[in-house]
Amino acid sequence: MQKKIIPADPKASYLAAKAEIDAAIARVLSSGHYILGPEVEAFEKEFSAWLGVAGTVGVANGTDAIELALQAAGINPGDKVVTVANTVTATVSAIKAAGARPFYTEIDPATMLLDVAALENLLATLRDPKIKAVVPVHLYGQAVDMPRLMEVAEKHHLIVIEDCAQAHGAAIGGRKAGTWGQLAAFSFYPTKNLGALGDGGAVCGNDPALLDQVRALRQYGWRKRYVSEAHGRNSRLDEIQAAILRVRLARLDAENARRTAIAGQYLVGLKSTKLTLPLVLAGRAHCWHQFVVRTPRRDELKTHLEKQGILCGILYPVPIHRQPAYHDAALSFPHTEQACAEVLSLPLHPGLSDDDVARVIREVLAWTA
Repeated sequence: MQKKIIPADPKASYLAAKAEIDAAIARVLSSGHYILGPEVEAFEKEFSAWLGVAGTVGVANGTDAIELALQAAGINPGDKVVTVANTVTATVSAIKAAGARPFYTEIDPATMLLDVAALENLLATLRDPKIKAVVPVHLYGQAVDMPRLMEVAEKHHLIVIEDCAQAHGAAIGGRKAGTWGQLAAFSFYPTKNLGALGDGGAVCGNDPALLDQVRALRQYGWRKRYVSEAHGRNSRLDEIQAAILRVRLARLDAENARRTAIAGQYLVGLKSTKLTLPLVLAGRAHCWHQFVVRTPRRDELKTHLEKQGILCGILYPVPIHRQPAYHDAALSFPHTEQACAEVLSLPLHPGLSDDDVARVIREVLAWTA
């Protein structure tokens, strides 16, 4: 019986670095320091250097990272924040947790990323002074057109908080996602390109004052212990996860290179099919968090592959404005809605062998024949 091929494999990532990760965990356990200690401080410095920003603040998860970044940047209750509706609910949950109102714009059907032209048209048409920020989601491993987006944001006086949960290593012209906006939010959920063995997140940026505000907000608004200068919360990256992330960060570029090689096999092997394959834009570095194909017969293809022991993901099946908690019948985003009905993520993670990838290709070709 053939082994199952799964969409992501955090256990394989652990096993690939088991000795180093076990040693890092043991180091923390024996240190006696478990919250906001030397491991968090070291990871924040190392991740900042890798990303190319002035500073990083470790937080409990990626959702908190977006919320705290918005609050630190001055988003207040009643403000409106623009994003896309084909992202995970966490993006919008964070906007609402910050007291703001989510406001959606359309995606580019070719990339399924935020359409900057649509955003500019929306802002010019509405001229709504309550729209204070935009959260571009760097989906699937490819960055939104940040040079153009920053121009639009500056023209309309918008704060930019990048959602980099799927973009650890994505870049435009050599400049990484997470270095463009006022602040950027990262998730280190175990299935991410840079994943912890539990929850974790970070806020990154180049403005010391904003980073200092995030650092206070992540721990009750404290700058001096037990004295709250702002209404903060408990959102701390713990020492064990920071130690694990330090090990995994050292391997990230090599693992991203493996992801790129796997994506290359898919692009070549599936080019003869009628599937819509990912578009890799010129001048962009794609970090291949997902390899997303599109077909109106998505569910049929998914079922076929499951029968062959190949499991796929759907990121994401229902646009946020069509989900019960956020439903708004007045909204219509045809490109977004069509994408959510068609997307399928083929297995892609560094633990896949060339034979695994060839098997996926073979079964997709068998279905399309």
